[in-house]
Amino acid sequence: MKNLFSVEGKVALVTGGTRGIGYMIARGFVENGVRTYISARKADVCDQVASELSEIGECIALPADLSTLEGVKDLAAQFTEKEPALDILVNNAGAAWGAAIDEFPEAGWDKVMDLNVKSLFFMTQALLPNLEKAGSTDNPARIINIGSVDGIGIPHTDTWSYPASKAAVHQLTRVMANRLAARNINVNAVAPGPFESQMMAHTLETTGDKIAARLPRKRIGRPEDMAGVTLYLASQASAYVTGVIIPVDGGHLVAD
Repeated sequence: MKNLFSVEGKVALVTGGTRGIGYMIARGFVENGVRTYISARKADVCDQVASELSEIGECIALPADLSTLEGVKDLAAQFTEKEPALDILVNNAGAAWGAAIDEFPEAGWDKVMDLNVKSLFFMTQALLPNLEKAGSTDNPARIINIGSVDGIGIPHTDTWSYPASKAAVHQLTRVMANRLAARNINVNAVAPGPFESQMMAHTLETTGDKIAARLPRKRIGRPEDMAGVTLYLASQASAYVTGVIIPVDGGHLVAD
């Protein structure tokens, strides 16, 4: 049972790894000995964050725009040039759009669905050979998809395409887990509740105290909360776990 939660020496790719949830995950990996590749649309930001994280471990920037299939393929090609095998793929890149139902635009629907669902699927497809090279029966490769509690419960905001996209991520996770187990790849999802991130910044600034008060744990999520669950899903401790969606929400889904 010793070193059951160790991830040292593994290789990870975290999309959307320069801020918010993705940054929390990437930093957790880097601090625990994972050679971590991070991707983001803005090359200068990606390079800056990779340089910062390289002061505590091994982090490499791979800038790419995952809103297009060309960008997805480019990221997969960049990664494969550097690494034949991939132990951990974190599909975190995502977007949201808010508007009342009477005014919600097609552009807001398509942008969110394309990045949150379509790109996640094709990113996984493109890196399947790398994941298969890393995985074994006793220690499978890992795909960790980032969903949301909004894909399980009912959100309080008018972000119509966002909860629909995250519910799709959860179901896609289950289907992938079923199909890819035979290829020695575990697929699970994390469904974050309220965490400090750019996507949540305005909401937390205006109603953060009220949100925290409603939660059974009485606080907003911290970086170590997100790092902890993804380190578990990436370690030997979860080798027999696939196809699950884990809420990390301070009890949001069970609140009165």
